[in-house]
Amino acid sequence: MTATAPRFGSAPLVRLLLVATVLLGTVFTVLSGTASAHAALTGSTPEDGAVVATAPQDISLTFSEQIAMGDNSIRVLDPDNKRADTGKIRDLSSGGTVAYGIDLHAGLPDGTYTVAWQAVSADSHPISGAFTFSIGAPSKTTAAVPSEEAGGGLVGTLYDIARYISYAGFILLVGGAAFILGCWPRGASVRPLQRLVVQGWLTLTAATLVLLLLRSPYTGSGKLGDAFDLGGLQDVLATKTGAALVSRLLLLGAAALFVAVLFGAYAKRETPQDEEENKERKDLTFGLAVGGAVVAAGIAGTWALAEHASTGIQTGLAMPVDVLHLLAVASWLGGLTALLVALYRAPSLENAAVRRFSRVAFVSVVVLAATGLYQSWRQVGSWSALWGTSYGQLLLVKVGLVAVLVGIAWFSRRWTGRLEQRAEADAGVGAEAEAEAATGSETGGGMETAAAATVVGDSERATQLARQKQALATARQKRIRDSDPGRIGLRRSVLAEAGVAVVLLAVTTVLTSTEPGRTAEQEAGATGGTAATAPATEGPLALTLPFDTGGENGKGTVRLTLDPGRSGANAMHIYVDGPDGQPLDVPEVKAAFTLTAQKIGPLPIVPEHFAPGHWSADAVQIPMPGEWQLQLTIRTSDIDQTTVDKNVKIG
Repeated sequence: MTATAPRFGSAPLVRLLLVATVLLGTVFTVLSGTASAHAALTGSTPEDGAVVATAPQDISLTFSEQIAMGDNSIRVLDPDNKRADTGKIRDLSSGGTVAYGIDLHAGLPDGTYTVAWQAVSADSHPISGAFTFSIGAPSKTTAAVPSEEAGGGLVGTLYDIARYISYAGFILLVGGAAFILGCWPRGASVRPLQRLVVQGWLTLTAATLVLLLLRSPYTGSGKLGDAFDLGGLQDVLATKTGAALVSRLLLLGAAALFVAVLFGAYAKRETPQDEEENKERKDLTFGLAVGGAVVAAGIAGTWALAEHASTGIQTGLAMPVDVLHLLAVASWLGGLTALLVALYRAPSLENAAVRRFSRVAFVSVVVLAATGLYQSWRQVGSWSALWGTSYGQLLLVKVGLVAVLVGIAWFSRRWTGRLEQRAEADAGVGAEAEAEAATGSETGGGMETAAAATVVGDSERATQLARQKQALATARQKRIRDSDPGRIGLRRSVLAEAGVAVVLLAVTTVLTSTEPGRTAEQEAGATGGTAATAPATEGPLALTLPFDTGGENGKGTVRLTLDPGRSGANAMHIYVDGPDGQPLDVPEVKAAFTLTAQKIGPLPIVPEHFAPGHWSADAVQIPMPGEWQLQLTIRTSDIDQTTVDKNVKIG
C-alpha cells in the first residue's frame, strides 16, 4: 500500500522546520535569560566582609567544583571604582581544591574593595558573584560591577542558538537514518529522505564548529572577534567541553561514512535478485544498524559528558540515562520528521512503514518517560523546587507539551488504523491501474500503442512512450490516494505533531541551560515561598519572618536586625524563636544579600552562635545602597532546612 501527496519539496520543508526551531530557540533563550549552574564560591582570602590591617598581595577564590575562567573573570575595584588588580589570574587548584587568585597593586589605600567574578561551571553554564573586604577600616564605595557577564550578550545568544541548532541536526540525522533502517528500507533510495538526513549531518557539523569557535569568548571576554583567537581555541581544547566538541566532530566523520554506505551500497541493494544478494543485504543492514547505533550513542554522549548529567549526584548512572533519553528523542521526533517528508514528498509509502514507526514511537515514549522521570527526580529533588524554581516550571511546560504530543500521536494511530482497513481496496486499485497502463486503456492509449507500433525500431521513442504510460498510471493512483480522508488526516496529524515537537525541542534546549531545581534550592534556598518587599528604613533594619523546615520542631519565627541599615559596615543580630515564643536553638543559621540590579552577590554571611536562639555577625559589609534580596537559611536538623526571602531597601 502506498501514499503520496506532491504538495511541497523536502528541502523547503526542512528549511522551514530549521528556521522555526531557530526562531523559537532564540525567543526561549531571551526569555529565560542567563542561567547559573552548579558551581558556587565556597571561600575567599580575604573573606567576605573581612577588615585587614594591611593591603594583601593577592585575592584568592575557592569554588565547589571545576570552573573555566577568562582573562577578565576576576576584577577587584577600589572605593572609587578603579581597578586595583594587575589583571593576571593564576590557577591555584591542588589536591582536589578548585581555586584561582589575582595579584593586587602595591600600596593600596584604606577603604572597602569590591571583588566581582564570573566564570563557567563544569556543566558549561555561566556563574557570577561579588563580595567585599576592607583595608584598615570600612568606607563608602562607588564601585559598580562591570556589565560584561560570562555567557551573556551577543556571544551568549549566538552560542545558545548554535546549541539549539545542534540538537535539531542530531535529531534529523539520527531519527531520519533510524526511520529508514528500521521502518522503511526503501526510503534509502528516496531523494527527499536522503536530503533530510544529509541536511541533519550538515546542520550538526556546522553548529558544532560554531560552538567550538564561540566557546572561548563565551567563557571569557564576551567579544565576538575573539572567536578566531588561536590561543583561546587552544585553551578551549584543553577543557572538558572542548574535548566533547572535538569528539563530536570525529564521530560525525564516522557518521558521514555511515550515510555514504546507507545511500550508496545499501540503497542499490533495495531489491535483491537472488538468495545470495538477499543475505548480503541482511548482513549490510545488521552492520549499519550496529554501527549507526554506536555512532549515535557516541554523539549523544558528547552532550552527557559536558552538561547537567556530568555534574551533581549519581553521574555514573545519569550519563548513560541521558544518552538513552537523547536517542529516544531523536528516534521519535526525527522519525516523525522523516515520516512527514515521506508523506508529502516520497513517490510511495507503504502502510507497513507507518505501522513500524508507530511501534518505534511507542517504545521511544516509554523510554522517554522512564529516563525523564529519573532525570526529573535528579535535577529537581523536591516538590517545592518543581513549583518554585525556573527549572521546575520549565519542566512542567515540557511535560505538558509531551502530553499534547502523545495526544496528537493517538489520533495519528487512529488514522493509521483506517488506512489499514483500506489496504485491500487500494491494492486492487493499484492492480487495476497497472493493467490499464499495460493494455493502453487510458485516454489516448490506443493512439499511443499504434504510434509505438510504427516506431518499433526506434528505442528512444519506445522508452518515451513507456514513461508516458507509467506517468498516466501513477497520476491516477495519486488522485485516488489523495482523495482518501484517512491519508489526509494522517498527514495533518503528523504535521501537527511536528509543530508541537519544534516547541518541545525549544523548551528542552532552555532546560539544558537552566540551573537544576535541586541545586537552585540548595544554593539559593528557594522553597516555593514568595519574596516580599520591606519598606525603606532610615534607621536600623528590623524584620520578623515565619519559617517551617518541615521536620520535627521545624516551625518558628526568625527576627533580624541590621544596624545602622546602610551601605558600609553593619552589625547583624538574628533571633530564632519557636512556636511558643521562646528561643529555639537551631544547629545553623546563614544569611546572604544579593543586589540583582547590579549583579552583585549573593554575598554570604555566616553569623556566630552568640547565645541560645541568638546569632550575630559584626562588620557585615553592604557595598552600595539599593534594593537587596535578603535570604535567611535556618537548619533545624541534619536534613531539615528552609530559606525565607525578603527584599529590603538599604540606604
